[in-house]
Amino acid sequence: MLWTGFLFGLLGSFHCVGMCGAIALALPGAGQQGSRYVLGRVLYNLGRVSTYATLGALAGLLGQSLRVAGVQQGLSIASGLLILLLVAVPERYTGRVAAVLGFDRVLARLKQALAYFFRRPALGALYMSGVLNGLLPCGLVYLALAGALSAPGVGGAAAYMALFGLGTLPLMLALSLTGRLVPLQWRARLRQAVPVVATAMAVLFIVRGLGLGIPYLSPQVAKAANRHSVSCHQTAGHRPATISVCHATPAK
Repeated sequence: MLWTGFLFGLLGSFHCVGMCGAIALALPGAGQQGSRYVLGRVLYNLGRVSTYATLGALAGLLGQSLRVAGVQQGLSIASGLLILLLVAVPERYTGRVAAVLGFDRVLARLKQALAYFFRRPALGALYMSGVLNGLLPCGLVYLALAGALSAPGVGGAAAYMALFGLGTLPLMLALSLTGRLVPLQWRARLRQAVPVVATAMAVLFIVRGLGLGIPYLSPQVAKAANRHSVSCHQTAGHRPATISVCHATPAK
């Protein structure tokens, strides 16, 4: 299922252009040329990918703790339902929830830190700008994190989000290098495809969690027998003592 992270990032990158395109176009070092200019833009985007991978690892820790509780299949279904919920709820409402929880103050400090690094054209500052940019509120990232919850382990969740970030990289890198935005008409049409793709992903997670016995898509989890009956018989050894040999057979 890790490949869905890259696919979602690739198709969702048109949403990124609409939400973060202005930041990509305003990156410092516009007067630079050659390899340093390209490297700075690459580092900025790799900073975003680094943040997504870190957030994915945190989601993986949560998912791992839930799997230990024995809800692995339920977690996949819950991830799909969470994605559907995020698709259905407009972003303006998630922003209001964040304000109620006090995240608006955190966001204000985040923007201040981003502005600080924007005033510095050094390569390290460009990378940090990408790291902080990855922390900005984004419905697309929330959708990806919901999918990362059911990824296999902490490493799998981090890889899922890293692939998501790499999926957004081609278009965002091209935007920051060329300074041209995708035409508004095309951008609007492609952004409309994001909920469709997210819904398809949600259905995929739910079907996988149901364990319908469909190879690769929804494999059935083998259930071990909860109880076993034990039959024993005595075998004579070369020594006077006897050895008990027990065979466990599944209880009917």
